[in-house]
Amino acid sequence: MKANLENKLLAVIRVRGRVGVRHDIEETLKRLNLKRVNNLSLVYGTKSNIGMVRKCNDFITYGEISSEILQKLVDEKRSTLEKSALEEIASGKKSASELTKMPIQMHPPRRGYESTKKGVGDKGALGYRGESINNLIKRMM
Repeated sequence: MKANLENKLLAVIRVRGRVGVRHDIEETLKRLNLKRVNNLSLVYGTKSNIGMVRKCNDFITYGEISSEILQKLVDEKRSTLEKSALEEIASGKKSASELTKMPIQMHPPRRGYESTKKGVGDKGALGYRGESINNLIKRMM
């Protein structure tokens, strides 16, 4: 499923662990600040970031985060951010790394992942979710 992800704020969550991961993919996950399972990182949809996300597609799930979920995430995890800074990050004027110290350690989702071995299209947890990433983040808060 190809989607236009450029100029959007993406929530990227690591679903699978470290065992059996090729070195180049592990390095890419480190560059995305996803060193452990259930870590969430916010990345802005530049061409290089989208390439890194698609390379790690078999170990992560990602999608466009909505502004209300972003606000809840900031309120729960990091309460020191101003609302104007949040709006600037959501619009792309500031980088997502200015939001928080990445990554954000999340709880495992309530009722679990569908499957950590199948893609989203096959009723699994891996790959591009689109707007349904917001439901997963709600379950992980």
